[in-house]
Amino acid sequence: MSGCLISLEGGEGAGKSTVLADLRAHIEARGIVLRVTREPGGTALGESIRDLVLDGSMQDVCAESELLLMFAARAQLVRELIRPALERGDWVLTDRFTDASYAYQGGGRGQPKERIADLERWAADGLRPDLTLLLDLPVEMGRARADKRGVPDRIESEQAEFFDRVRASYRARAEQEPGRFRIIDSSRDLTEVRDAACAAIDQFMAARRSAS
Repeated sequence: MSGCLISLEGGEGAGKSTVLADLRAHIEARGIVLRVTREPGGTALGESIRDLVLDGSMQDVCAESELLLMFAARAQLVRELIRPALERGDWVLTDRFTDASYAYQGGGRGQPKERIADLERWAADGLRPDLTLLLDLPVEMGRARADKRGVPDRIESEQAEFFDRVRASYRARAEQEPGRFRIIDSSRDLTEVRDAACAAIDQFMAARRSAS
């Protein structure tokens, strides 16, 4: 497999959507064929699952169902879009991937890490990003930003304690895999966050060239 998978992670209000657009332009400007996607979503099936998972009226969804729905969308995305792109030698940039399940369904909902790891091996075909950019900021700051976007979805409506656990889980994963993760302080001005994310991409590209 000669392609490359890059994921962008972070809690609510971290600025992922804006940074994703800048990263896309930055990578494509270097002549790389890039596919951009998101989770849950990215395929017709995935987008339908996204609507279910984020529907604010679905308050009785149990943690197990949420986890399985996330991996159902991910299984389709891997097989329909990500694997074929990587096998062509293209790059894929995704707004969230399996780390989000460890953070949200694991840290946030309390699902066992072993269960998520089993699903990662099976449903996600064992696929992991080559590089993960984690946009990190204090929970209250992120929630204040997210509140400005309008009516919160089902997950955005969770309490601060839920997002504290999500953030802690993200940071723990980044500490466990420092070779893959780059933590970016997204409490800073957006221009600084964009610059830091693009610099991380440039460093990653340089390291790949050196290794080849």
